[in-house]
Amino acid sequence: MRTNHPILSGLIKLHADLGGQIFENRKRAEKLAGDMKHVEAVIRMFEPGFNLQAIAPRRRHKGNAWFKRGTLFRHALEALRKAAGPLTARQLTLAMLAAQGVSAPDQKAVRDLIGGVQASLRNNEGKTVRRVGEGMPAKWELAGQLFS
Repeated sequence: MRTNHPILSGLIKLHADLGGQIFENRKRAEKLAGDMKHVEAVIRMFEPGFNLQAIAPRRRHKGNAWFKRGTLFRHALEALRKAAGPLTARQLTLAMLAAQGVSAPDQKAVRDLIGGVQASLRNNEGKTVRRVGEGMPAKWELAGQLFS
């Protein structure tokens, strides 16, 4: 066995780092579980018959790195204003990213962003944007001359 191979040496270091992270996360999980038991005890003090199993864990949503909360639709409208014709949600998202100067985005993050753009377009359909034509994927344009 060649223990002096540079790739093997790097993999051994990576394995050790991951093991350390797992150990630290286990300790943190134990502390969080203890904190949760204390909160449950206080809930029971206020409401002894409360069903604690009905409390669902809250999932944390990270958002995206390119657009602040609440600005996604405004950026989509700006991209539609600059477009020569109707755009699909994917085309619109790529135009928005290009306007932000993003050159090589992560594909999963782009898919998530496309979903957000589609939801925004559907929520504002008939108000500020309208769907053009039939079929899928849907193409979108500004709803009136107000935004042109």
